[in-house]
Amino acid sequence: MISKEQFEKEIEIIIENSLREDIGSGDHSSLACIPASATGKAKLLVKDKGILAGVEFAKRVFKEVDPKLNLEVLIEDGSTVKNGDIAFYVDGSSQSILKAERLVLNAMQRMSAVATKTRTFVDKLEGTNTRILDTRKTTPGIRALEKWAVKIGGGENHRFALYDMIMLKDNHIDFAGGIKTAIEKTHTYLKNNNLDLKIIVEARDLNEIKEILNAGGVDRILLDNFNYEQTREAVKMINGKCQTESSGGITLETARKYAECGVDFISSGALTHSVYNLDLSLKAV
Repeated sequence: MISKEQFEKEIEIIIENSLREDIGSGDHSSLACIPASATGKAKLLVKDKGILAGVEFAKRVFKEVDPKLNLEVLIEDGSTVKNGDIAFYVDGSSQSILKAERLVLNAMQRMSAVATKTRTFVDKLEGTNTRILDTRKTTPGIRALEKWAVKIGGGENHRFALYDMIMLKDNHIDFAGGIKTAIEKTHTYLKNNNLDLKIIVEARDLNEIKEILNAGGVDRILLDNFNYEQTREAVKMINGKCQTESSGGITLETARKYAECGVDFISSGALTHSVYNLDLSLKAV
């Protein structure tokens, strides 16, 4: 999995690039009418119901824009919020607050939406041994924020990118010439390049599960688009030899039934690609 140092670097890149994109040569709207010496205070107002996420990210944005800005946090990441709640106050240079405003709101609205959706899945799976995972189906450029939000919502991160885990899916297997060949080549590649990466292999049916088990040396089998009966049979066949993961069109309505089949994980791209931003505003006080 991605290291803490790598993750922190991703966050730094997001902040730097987002501020460059938004501010460019200068915030002329603020420069035109607000004196550089002016100070003010604003509140982060919640206008929706859900799970708050992005407060820690907001701290970093404000610090990057102006280290002299002061933040008073009232509600922490992962908390349930409702319309009318105030998450934090920020005070200091008015120009600085306005420079940071859009990035803070864009990020927190998106992150809170992801955290909220993730929490609904976590609650749905309560009482089972199945954990909910995200995928790489993220918004380009802000993957770190969305995966951070999944963790805040109580879910777990799958691989961060192509470099921190091996996942042999249908196209890899077909291009490689079959399951056995793909797995053997993967082990050779990891050994030759001195890499220690977990291996997940996708199975399209029960026969492919047999092939994967016969080849051996994998950490997890991904059950792609299996129905409930097939999933139960697959878990029985695998019998703890490696981890199991269900994926493919699993919804909030069907998630618990898959969990009850005994899989270790359920992965859902919907955690990050099908959410509606939580309504938040930054208002002067």
